[in-house]
Amino acid sequence: MRLGGRLQAAIEVLSEIETRHRPVPDALKDWGLSHRFAGSGDRAAISNLVHDALRMKLSHGFIMDGDRPEDLALATLLRQWKISPAELTGALDGDRFAPEIPSVSRMQACLQRDLAEAPDHIRADIPEWLTGAFERAFGSGWIEEAAALAARPPLDLRVNTLMTNREQVLTAFEDRKAHPTRLAPQGVRFEAGEGPERQIAAASEVSFARGWFEIQDEGSQIAAGLVGAGSGETILDYCAGGGGKSLAMAAAMSNHGRVLAYDADRRRLAPMVERIRRSGAEIIDIRERAGQLAEFEGKVDRVLIDAPCTGTGTWRRRPDAKWRISEKNIADRTSDQDKVLDAASVFVRPGGELAYVTCSLLPEENTDRVKAFLERHPEFEPFGLEQRWNETVADRNAPLPLAGDGAGLLLSPARTGTDGFYFAGFRRRN
Repeated sequence: MRLGGRLQAAIEVLSEIETRHRPVPDALKDWGLSHRFAGSGDRAAISNLVHDALRMKLSHGFIMDGDRPEDLALATLLRQWKISPAELTGALDGDRFAPEIPSVSRMQACLQRDLAEAPDHIRADIPEWLTGAFERAFGSGWIEEAAALAARPPLDLRVNTLMTNREQVLTAFEDRKAHPTRLAPQGVRFEAGEGPERQIAAASEVSFARGWFEIQDEGSQIAAGLVGAGSGETILDYCAGGGGKSLAMAAAMSNHGRVLAYDADRRRLAPMVERIRRSGAEIIDIRERAGQLAEFEGKVDRVLIDAPCTGTGTWRRRPDAKWRISEKNIADRTSDQDKVLDAASVFVRPGGELAYVTCSLLPEENTDRVKAFLERHPEFEPFGLEQRWNETVADRNAPLPLAGDGAGLLLSPARTGTDGFYFAGFRRRN
């Protein structure tokens, strides 16, 4: 397919998402099934166009003075893919599959609009009603923090030290421009591509089948490391999901001790079975029902709660979620978070620790929940984060990313070059 056909396809997918409120993966999959002539390179380029358009939906609409799918897809090529109006016109000339586009002079006039004159939420590319939450989270720099969520994300791997080391994984990908992550000591990063470039399909590599690595954002790796899991300990991963952090902790423990993996939705645990087999993690014990944890009440060294949340920290990867979030979503999640904190805290032994993690940037789900938990549970107290941070990250000069009021740590694309993650830690009084 030529650029014109790819542009038209992106417009069709964006229209499907807008009119039928479909998730991006479903809309892209259905387009591919009905256009089987499109090659893998075409599908990747169309996916990039759609995701990029949604990442910067508001600022694109401001620059183009319109937010139709045609406006968003065209702005993506002009602003993010850096194709000039003249180059774009030339590339589409004679392409019968290309949509009609404005004149070169009209596109140039659009690009000359000053985004600095736009309202704050448009400059930040977030829903207007969330500006207060972002300002609470980040203070005067909130616009830059929010705008960083509109960039393409890198692909990060966590090296599985039960099977290999980071040098061996870097050697396996030496022709793919892989490099060590700055903060996560066992991380490997592939930077985001530009324009139609495809991201590496790491899960298709032989080294993945050998268990050398897991695909895991650097922020998630750091959050797992901040738990402080040590050899010989008993750890409870209370909202384990697919098991990424359970696997990371098992590796950190060198397969000595016990990791209990539980999730209220046991269907989410199913992928962990194959991941455990591939990784060589022998100490993970999957518990499918809450009743199977009763014997561990008051006996666990460390409990990790990777709490259900709105996922605002992952908007780079799921930009359509940015435009679907609602106040009800936040209310539902905060209620879930309080319940999970209360339920999981009973397993912490005296002197043991409880770690609370979300992939959200909203204070309602983070610092507010911590303060409410401590009010309900005076038997817990926060533990110091500076030493734990220095013990966890590879770059000892990396500044401590304290959240508002110092109640936890807040990672973000702008601060740490990672997805958005929040971490708070408590210790049960003896």
